[in-house]
Amino acid sequence: MSAHLLLVDDEPGLREAVQAYLEDSGFTVDVASNAKMGWEMLERRTPDLVISDIMMPQVDGYEFLQQMREDPRFKKLPVVFLTARGMTKDRIEGYQASVDAYLSKPFDPDELVAVVSNLIQRHSQLTEGSTTDIEELANQVAEIRAILKNQPQLSRQKTELQIDFTPREQSVLELVSQGLMNKEIASQLNTSVRNVEKYVSRLFSKTETNSRTELVRFALENGLAK
Repeated sequence: MSAHLLLVDDEPGLREAVQAYLEDSGFTVDVASNAKMGWEMLERRTPDLVISDIMMPQVDGYEFLQQMREDPRFKKLPVVFLTARGMTKDRIEGYQASVDAYLSKPFDPDELVAVVSNLIQRHSQLTEGSTTDIEELANQVAEIRAILKNQPQLSRQKTELQIDFTPREQSVLELVSQGLMNKEIASQLNTSVRNVEKYVSRLFSKTETNSRTELVRFALENGLAK
């Protein structure tokens, strides 16, 4: 499965050229002509990495990056800046804003592909290998299993609430509610751990919950999972 990228740039010519080169390199690329559109696309589908211009009308790249970093769903999402502002002080400002890489226009397309590939691989390793994250997830799964064992009647206590889940989100919700870990869910659904994390993040957003334990309680209390 190819990595999914979001490219945000207000220059049509450059946007189309970069999209074409990245797609020829095996990536799936969504494009947006401004940060507002980019944010809307982010909320619909979380990419593996974002590539953004800095100098854009209304909302510039720094503001767009700040908006991502302040949202728990996108806080750790890799971001690459493409910009005509190539002075050292501009690069420093970008890194201080927590951008992951900074390429000045004009840039070598092969360098962009190398940077993107490296960041996605590194982010994937950090996400799957974080001891803290794994321990926290294990604790939440243990709490979920305790809920299922001690309070099986929760799912029948309230009137069912209607939320517009996609079929895959509903499948993930069912498996999370059974107390399965991400790797177990990925195996059952024949997908990647990264994709499972994306679906769980969307479930948090749609149910306004902040943890798997809260999500399962919410699902059981509202008849959203069996």
